[in-house]
Amino acid sequence: MSFDLLAPHYRWMELVLAGDKLQRCRTAFLDQAAHRQQVLILGEGNGRFLLECRRKLPRAQITCVDASARMLALARARLQRSGLGLEATQFTHSDVLAWQAPARAYDLVVTHFFLDCFPPDRLKAVIGTLANAATADATWLLADFRVPARGWRRYRAWLIHQLMYSFFRLATRLPARRLTPPGPFLEAADFRLGAQHLSDWGLLHSDLWERHPASNATCL
Repeated sequence: MSFDLLAPHYRWMELVLAGDKLQRCRTAFLDQAAHRQQVLILGEGNGRFLLECRRKLPRAQITCVDASARMLALARARLQRSGLGLEATQFTHSDVLAWQAPARAYDLVVTHFFLDCFPPDRLKAVIGTLANAATADATWLLADFRVPARGWRRYRAWLIHQLMYSFFRLATRLPARRLTPPGPFLEAADFRLGAQHLSDWGLLHSDLWERHPASNATCL
């Protein structure tokens, strides 16, 4: 799987197909994580979330891991143009399953529009790897697509997913053929859903997961 071919086009594609919806999903719970100091971002892409993360967490150490060298270059260039500096940001070119993740190193894990790339067996392994790299009190921010439970919203989402997965399998050799909800794997790693925001008629969700057990998730 590689997003190198799409990297130069990803920004305008997102703008045309989704406007600012995906970015709003990415940043929905960023304020709640502004106190975190060791940040791990997986599959950051061209750096739009990274830029906002650096603005909100100016003193944090941020590690970006991405399998696409071109996406990492775009993210680095975006951050450099912002004038916020690169000193506290590390860019690592690696497949997540080949990356040697340090144990219990990060108090904030971010996987925006990333976990949907993996079939169930690989998704379990990815979440296990990242959970081992997270501290005992870590926060996990996640934004992604979803399929509503019923009605026209479900059929709309199903059609969008079919088109989306067909395109990305062709363009990037995406291993997944359909969406696998990550919730059960996160819960198995002792994370609990603290809050969730749904948008675009239930097609998109933004989650805040916490390693401290939460009594109930709040759906906004």
